[in-house]
Amino acid sequence: MILCLVDGDPVSLEALTFARGLGEVEALVFEETDVDGYTTRARRVVHPRLGDYAPAAWAQTVIELEPEVVVAPGTDRGQEVLAHVAARLGVALAANVVAVAADGDALQITRQRWGGSLLEEARLTGTPKLLTVAIHAVEPQPTGVATATEEFAPSLADEHFLVQVSGREQPTAGTVRLDTARVVVGGGRGVGSKEGFELLEELANLLGGAVGGSRVVTNLGWRPHSDQVGQTGARIAPDLYVACGISGAIQHIVGCKGAKRILVINKDEHAPIVARADWAVIGDLHEIVPAIVAELRKNGR
Repeated sequence: MILCLVDGDPVSLEALTFARGLGEVEALVFEETDVDGYTTRARRVVHPRLGDYAPAAWAQTVIELEPEVVVAPGTDRGQEVLAHVAARLGVALAANVVAVAADGDALQITRQRWGGSLLEEARLTGTPKLLTVAIHAVEPQPTGVATATEEFAPSLADEHFLVQVSGREQPTAGTVRLDTARVVVGGGRGVGSKEGFELLEELANLLGGAVGGSRVVTNLGWRPHSDQVGQTGARIAPDLYVACGISGAIQHIVGCKGAKRILVINKDEHAPIVARADWAVIGDLHEIVPAIVAELRKNGR
């Protein structure tokens, strides 16, 4: 059995699409995600104590099904659950995979290393074979075939709930989610201050997008960690990423490499992110962004 973990994040559909390359896939759905059309079979996990995320309980559910291959999205949850499974069963976990092919009793894989700056070729052996799919490595593609869904109730005990989510902080009503926004306006040290982000907020609002920041910005307290774009923050894949005053360390590039187009506004024409840009405006963002905002307003945005 090829099992694909669906953890409630939209990128789970990317993992399902990826897993189909290995054969017929069964989705294991923990949180509400519409998988209809992405696989022929799905199991929706039901348990009175699984009202929220509990990594050991999710791992136990996977283990009970005794799959041969388990695929999960490369989200925090996907990585954590399969790490639990790997530790419990004493098998290897291949993280951030971007390509896979059957190789006898093994899997030949290609995966991202060092923040996506290099690719590693490896063979994955053992049973079950565990792998997570690098976020935005594939486009989610439905097959159009209806999905037959049944419920599955795992046998869980107190030991599986030693760690679980106890509360949540919800985003402000009406705000655009960073990980699903079609336009993201990002700011780095060059924005200059917490107040400087008000200008980026204005631009993002006019474009119907969200505001993100680099790691240094969150470290300085200018933006909350939830707004961080990067290897240890959000991985984004907007139609347009507007990077303002961001130098472009490799960790930040990992977070925004899924963007279809990148517009850079920066004083430094040699900043690493300029080499990644589709378009670059070299100059002071405090002059350029207001000019863009004014032009958008003039055209009725």
